[in-house]
Amino acid sequence: MAALSLLPPKIVEARVRREPTRLPIIIGTASWYGYHWQHRPMANGRLFDALAMTAASPTLPLGTMVRVTSLENGSSVIVRIEDRGPYVGARVLDLSLGAARKLDMVEQGLARVKIEPLEEIVRLQPQPTKTRANE
Repeated sequence: MAALSLLPPKIVEARVRREPTRLPIIIGTASWYGYHWQHRPMANGRLFDALAMTAASPTLPLGTMVRVTSLENGSSVIVRIEDRGPYVGARVLDLSLGAARKLDMVEQGLARVKIEPLEEIVRLQPQPTKTRANE
């Protein structure tokens, strides 16, 4: 039977480098979702508010602030990505009813938009790990 080691475990120091990355500008078709989803949980765990300035994206990180500009009328709105979707066709964004109203797209349901992320995301890059052997 092997003897148990009474030595303390190795000490490991890990360092991480924060490297900002610019998110891409996206152009495509946006839709909107409203009261049918009211008070249902979103991907971030919060409850959906149809009148809040929020949106769902299949690719942008949750919590990202973006400016959405209608390519049809030039109006724009700033929203936070708080949910995932849309899951229909090649749509790039699902806006809350409140945001869709600001873009004047409620009646037509769809609009061509430009999505501009307003912040960089920070990706963590592992650094070489230092280890110190037990003494």
